[in-house]
Amino acid sequence: MSPAVPQPPIRILVVDDDPAVLDAYRRVLIPVPQTTVRAAIDDLRTRLFLAAGASALPPPSRETLACDAVFCKSAEAAVAEVRAACAAEQPFAMVFLDMRMPPGPDGAWAAERIREIDAELEIVICTAFSDVDPAEIGRRVPPADQLFYLQKPFHPHEIRQLATALSEKRLRARSKRREFEDFDSLTGLPSRSRFLRHLQQTVQETASDGNLLAVLYLDVDSFRRVNDALGHAAGDDLLRQVARHIREILRRDDALAQTGGLPLRDDDVARLDGDQFIVLLHHLRQEFDAGAVAQRLTHLLATPAGGAARPVTLTASVGIAVSSGEAMDADALLRQSSIAMYSAKRRGRGEIAFFNDTMSAGAQSRFGLEGRLEGALERGEFALHYQPQFDLATGRVAGLEALLRWSAPDLGPVSPEEFIPLAEETGLILPIGEWVLRQACAQVKAWHDLDLPAGRVAVNVSPVQFTNRAFCTTVAAVLREAALPPHLLELEITESLMMKDVEWTKRVLNELRALGVSVAIDDFGIGYSNLRRLSEFPVSRLKIDRSLVQDIEALGRSATIVTAIMSMARALGLDVVAEGVENFDQLLQLQERHCTEVQGFLLSKPLPATEAELLLQRLAASTATSRTMRLRTLAG
Repeated sequence: MSPAVPQPPIRILVVDDDPAVLDAYRRVLIPVPQTTVRAAIDDLRTRLFLAAGASALPPPSRETLACDAVFCKSAEAAVAEVRAACAAEQPFAMVFLDMRMPPGPDGAWAAERIREIDAELEIVICTAFSDVDPAEIGRRVPPADQLFYLQKPFHPHEIRQLATALSEKRLRARSKRREFEDFDSLTGLPSRSRFLRHLQQTVQETASDGNLLAVLYLDVDSFRRVNDALGHAAGDDLLRQVARHIREILRRDDALAQTGGLPLRDDDVARLDGDQFIVLLHHLRQEFDAGAVAQRLTHLLATPAGGAARPVTLTASVGIAVSSGEAMDADALLRQSSIAMYSAKRRGRGEIAFFNDTMSAGAQSRFGLEGRLEGALERGEFALHYQPQFDLATGRVAGLEALLRWSAPDLGPVSPEEFIPLAEETGLILPIGEWVLRQACAQVKAWHDLDLPAGRVAVNVSPVQFTNRAFCTTVAAVLREAALPPHLLELEITESLMMKDVEWTKRVLNELRALGVSVAIDDFGIGYSNLRRLSEFPVSRLKIDRSLVQDIEALGRSATIVTAIMSMARALGLDVVAEGVENFDQLLQLQERHCTEVQGFLLSKPLPATEAELLLQRLAASTATSRTMRLRTLAG
């Protein structure tokens, strides 16, 4: 049987204005030589613990109490001792606090201030008077269940028993807190802090043997959508299943991932935060083995959850950092695996990526960009440009697409392809997207008030916005604030987003239709839409992806797809907007196929609001009588 681990001494504070009483406490709490025990007990019996005329008490236990006691004579000194102990990270477990200590503040005053400094400190109120009201003190010094009362005169056993019981209570509470900090309450997996300690220890153990060590950083793809669609209870259940599934996969891969015959350790898998998990593989034969394990981890789950009508399929993006020998560093491995995970995520769902030096340089740049993006909205660095959409039947403006632009003083213009994915990953797209919606609605309302032919305004919606439960409420509020008729707002969602969660898409689109807002499907023709399903969605327009329009002149596969989209749209009663029109040949091909609307650099590039307004003024003043003349006027 292993020897018991010695407990640290109990830290106790004793406060009393009577030096004789303090000395009595000292004799009880602090061990004294065996030869003086009897004399000490006799002394205590006469000085404190026996009331007048009482019979002799049996001697107290000779067991000593392992404690570190501090003694002081006033309420002010007690408060100062507690503050100093907390600052030194050596807090007291309990305090024996005398109630009356004239001429200064009393024990209740001290207890109030002590509780403010250390909310967990157990306080024992000691008094020889009967006028102390526990209810009143409990109201002044909450919580009442951490206040105890001891009537003087008292027996040495009472002091010892209280000191032992209350100190053990604090130790148990501290142990539970450590357990809470070490383990994730949802999945039961180790926490980030516990895993980091384990990783550091493993790195040190492996540094000298030259074995490979790999850290796998997992992020469940699109998990926010699962929470929004099914609710957080179902999401929590899925995370618990994911945790179990990861352990099952790793146990099956023991022979592949480890050569030393070491089984999966309890701390080799942890939940970092939200939908992110971390895995440690040690004693690998080769880097490829880490990739093989990661590949199994990318396909996490396909199971019914939360009352869903069909199985929920979850995938994960996995970043891998591998190190060996003296080059290993725990913090670096975790950071590198995180960078690799985001690199994998940018490639698509269920991808893996090994860390390399190129990623590190990109991460530094990305980190700097993220820092600048965080305050860009408050600094007024965003602007909207507007690209007209022209009706091919009339040559007039049917609407304008609002496009977000970012230009920072020290960065210059930043490409939307660079900052919009970053805004989506960080969640900043929610306030930014709401700002775009408000600005666009206010601007088009102002143009209509000036009798300019602006038509509708089209605003792109990110997946993060679309899956947010408050999205439709926000749209309705923005329309009210701008006093914009709902039919003048069109929201654009991508084909891939629409098909990710059909039930959620139907629900949101029906709410938008009830508001009177129209919806266009962006990037149409490059996804994998079920055409039968398309008829079930309340949408108004299809936007043909620019890649198909740019190849339409070759009269090959792209032209065939465009023709099919036009025919399908007519059958469904939908309008079609062709993006990316850059020359007259493309325009003529689209006219021949009866495309409804076009937009592109041939007719107008995206324009700042002031330039867009000038274009609208020119169109309003134009005397051209045919669509061809109007379009040629625009194209120059």
